Amino acid sequence: MNSKNYCPLDHTMNLIGTKWKPIVLFHLLEGPVRSGMLQKKVPGISNKMFTQTVRELEKDGLITREVFPVVPPKVEYSLSERGTSLKSVLLSLDSWGANDTTNN
Repeated sequence: MNSKNYCPLDHTMNLIGTKWKPIVLFHLLEGPVRSGMLQKKVPGISNKMFTQTVRELEKDGLITREVFPVVPPKVEYSLSERGTSLKSVLLSLDSWGANDTTNN
């Protein structure tokens, strides 16, 4: 990686800068969540986008996916150590949104 062209913010936004990724990560701050419940916590996300989002987050090492060997299958997502390191960023974004008077 060429350090002259490396932008830390660009790197971060490539990892979490879509519409859904920060929201999914935020809902995982409380702890592991089953797949169906996590999707319900993200209003408006389609099944396709949910699947794509969690796959990308898992590929980038921000979340972990655990499949339990039961019938019907149980899948649970949680933040990885790397994902947990985004906690202060996610909480700051949430706080900023709550205090943004232009949307109230």
